[in-house]
Amino acid sequence: MPKNGQKKEKANNNYEEELRTLQIELLKFQNHVKDKGLRVLILMEGRDAAGKGGSIKRLTEHLNPRGCRIVALEKPSDVEKTQWYFQRYVEHLPSAGEIVIFDRSWYNRAGVEPVMGFCTQEEHKEFLREVPKFEEMIINSGIIFFKFYLSITKAEQKKRFKERMTDPLKQFKISTVDQKAQELWDQYSIAKYSMLLATHTTISPWTIIASDNKKVARLNIFRYILSNVEYPNKTDKKILSYDKEIVRSGEVEIKRIESGLNKEGLKSIN
Repeated sequence: MPKNGQKKEKANNNYEEELRTLQIELLKFQNHVKDKGLRVLILMEGRDAAGKGGSIKRLTEHLNPRGCRIVALEKPSDVEKTQWYFQRYVEHLPSAGEIVIFDRSWYNRAGVEPVMGFCTQEEHKEFLREVPKFEEMIINSGIIFFKFYLSITKAEQKKRFKERMTDPLKQFKISTVDQKAQELWDQYSIAKYSMLLATHTTISPWTIIASDNKKVARLNIFRYILSNVEYPNKTDKKILSYDKEIVRSGEVEIKRIESGLNKEGLKSIN
């Protein structure tokens, strides 16, 4: 076997070993959540093809489904369109002993909706005003809350879209919104910046995950979650140490975007 093939196999084996270790730790945490009646909410956001679905799959594949739910809502019904915007999300918040993961969330109104014209500018602005208060209520109610934004480069997104088009098992992921994502890259960049400015708060911070490398991103999501919660028989802290080159705070991301705007323009923003 060629040396580069051996390296690839070794890297893949290391990934599988690390993933298994972290999945065991997450299961320990889930058992603690159930025993203590805790409530955990995880939001997974990011551009199209950023790796949200794959990350959620790895997070949940060995958890007890009775205590873990994935929420991936369709577009609102005619009735839901007449309701308070957050209303249809509230009913899916975790109950005692549950971990709930949103595959996209109310933050649709911070990205897809304003860029694609699915909401008005005033609705977008009102959403950004309301989110910090809404999330503060969630956290004050006792819910353990994580919100992740998976960040990819324009070139990597293009590559993944191409893979989706040619792989029969991934073609279901392609939508009209996806097809315009590259064309509207700059508009999504502006929306992301506005979202972070308005909704990265002390009580409800954003965690940014650099996700051009899917496997590395997934491992670091596990490590970040597990390093920020307590549970019995927790493994060595070194095993749960995340890579700060991969995991960035919302504050760091805002500064990074501003630097990119000043130097290179919108195309440099992931």
